[in-house]
Amino acid sequence: MPNILLKAVAFAAEKHKNQRRKDTQSSPYINHPIALANLLAHEGEITNNEVLCAALLHDTIEDTQTTQAELIEHFGVKIASIVMEVSDNKFLSKEKRKQAQIDHTPHISLEAKLVKLADKICNLRDVINAPPKDWSIARRVEYFDWASQVVKGVKGINPNLEEIFENLMAQVHSIK
Repeated sequence: MPNILLKAVAFAAEKHKNQRRKDTQSSPYINHPIALANLLAHEGEITNNEVLCAALLHDTIEDTQTTQAELIEHFGVKIASIVMEVSDNKFLSKEKRKQAQIDHTPHISLEAKLVKLADKICNLRDVINAPPKDWSIARRVEYFDWASQVVKGVKGINPNLEEIFENLMAQVHSIK
C-alpha cells in the first residue's frame, strides 16, 4: 500500500494546483495545507496519519471541485469524515459560515478539532507574517478576534498547539 500521507500531498497538490494565497507574493496555495500537517506533526507531536491526511486535504471540499465521495474513494470514510467536519457550507453567506464555525467547533471530533486548531494557527501566522495584500490592520485584528472565538471550542485537546495559539494571540498588538 502506498504511503497515505504522500498520496494525500499529491492529491491536495493536484486539486489546489491553480490556486494562490492572497499574500503579496501570491504564494502557492498548497503551502497552506502542508504547513498544517507539518505543524501538527512537529509542533503538536501528532502521529495519527488520519489527522495528518485530513490536514493536507482540509480545504479540498470547500475550495475545489472535490466531493465527499471522492475523498472516501481515495482515503476512506474516517479521513473524509474529518475533512467534512472542518469544511464550511459554501451555500451559506460568509457571515453565517463564520458563525457556524464558532457554533459547530465544540461538537466536532477530537481529530477535526486538531485540524481546526492547526488551521487557525497557520492562518494567524500568515496574517502576522504575510497578510492578504488588501487587508487593513482593522481587518487583521477582526480575524484574530474571530479565530479566538472559534478556538474556544477546541480547548483541552493539545497543550502544545494551544500554547502556540495563545502566543500568536498575544502578537495581535504587534499588528495594530
